[in-house]
Amino acid sequence: MFRSTFAGLAVAALLATASQAQTADEQQVRAVVTAYKTAIERMDVSQTPALFWSDSEIFENGGVEGSFAYYLEHHLGPEFDDLAGFDFRDHEMKIEVDGDTAFVSETYTYHITFKDSARAPIERRGAATSVLRKRGDEWRFDIYHSSARPFRPAA
Repeated sequence: MFRSTFAGLAVAALLATASQAQTADEQQVRAVVTAYKTAIERMDVSQTPALFWSDSEIFENGGVEGSFAYYLEHHLGPEFDDLAGFDFRDHEMKIEVDGDTAFVSETYTYHITFKDSARAPIERRGAATSVLRKRGDEWRFDIYHSSARPFRPAA
């Protein structure tokens, strides 16, 4: 009886430890994804390279953007020069961690305003899927894919 009780407690302790590790990993993944979203909203992407592995890949609206460094230099960075505001709304995130890999899906709407007031604001419905990898004790984006479309009129 003692052995079966001890074995049961040992299994419960292992499951609790695995669950706590999963929760800690999920929290770390959520922090990375949230830091990226927050940087976009603040239009300050100076710290975002630290959120992506150097061999990361970025995909956006049907295009291959390359590494995050390339995407930042040739796409994201220059776009911010024209923007007055970027606001995410109705953001939802789902995270699944499997060992050293995390799968993240996000849905949201976003609203963009321009420094040139003659340009009409943009409002889109968006989705993103990401793969984050843990190397050592650090989680970073490995693959990031986002797409957006205009709102469709109600039927």
